[in-house]
Amino acid sequence: MLDAEGKPVGLTATSMTSLGATPPLASFNISSGSSTWPSITKEKWVAIHTLGENNQELAVKMAADHTKRFADDDWKFGPKGLPIFDGVTAVAIGSIREIHAVENNAVVILDIVEGLLGVEQRPLIYFQRNYLIG
Repeated sequence: MLDAEGKPVGLTATSMTSLGATPPLASFNISSGSSTWPSITKEKWVAIHTLGENNQELAVKMAADHTKRFADDDWKFGPKGLPIFDGVTAVAIGSIREIHAVENNAVVILDIVEGLLGVEQRPLIYFQRNYLIG
């Protein structure tokens, strides 16, 4: 997504899930202390990237220092002006429908409006604070 100044922002969400097919809905969880939180509460569009075995460095980068997440040239602007990373397995473009605050966290509900196919590869899984290949 983009922040109020039009700069790309993002995070590694390990909690993304499908909510339904008709209409296509998805959700993810985010901490209200996240550097991405202010943009989540103000912006409309997000790009959810699904990652594969070749994307572990991207997952680590997007979970690290927010000032370095888009410093490399491994992304471009895509649908809705959103940042899209190269080499991922797929990208879902979503419109934020609802945000449900729960303690210091929130559940973000999305209407999925578009999908992009990427590189076919085995899935990258985050389990017990480690990345595994599915």
